[in-house]
Amino acid sequence: MNGGFVARAGPGFNILSGLTSVLGGVVAYYALGHAQAALPYAIALAAASLLYVAVADLIPGLHRQNRGGAGVWQVVLIASGVLLIFYLAGHWSTQTIE
Repeated sequence: MNGGFVARAGPGFNILSGLTSVLGGVVAYYALGHAQAALPYAIALAAASLLYVAVADLIPGLHRQNRGGAGVWQVVLIASGVLLIFYLAGHWSTQTIE
């Protein structure tokens, strides 16, 4: 036995696991049309999660620094990044795709 499987059963389970990924790809392809409506909400949720993790990691680090201007500088850079995202989102949403 190797990894809990008999040696002859290993290739069969390997093929079975490969077929499940193909099946998942086919199901995802046909479900894509229905998922398009949920895409903006999924992207917003992913972006909010990323921002939460980034800020939750950055803020405690800001409180531990001894230099007075370092925290202010980092907050200015974070705000600049957020403003850049708002600007680019507004700029791209006004362009038409031909």
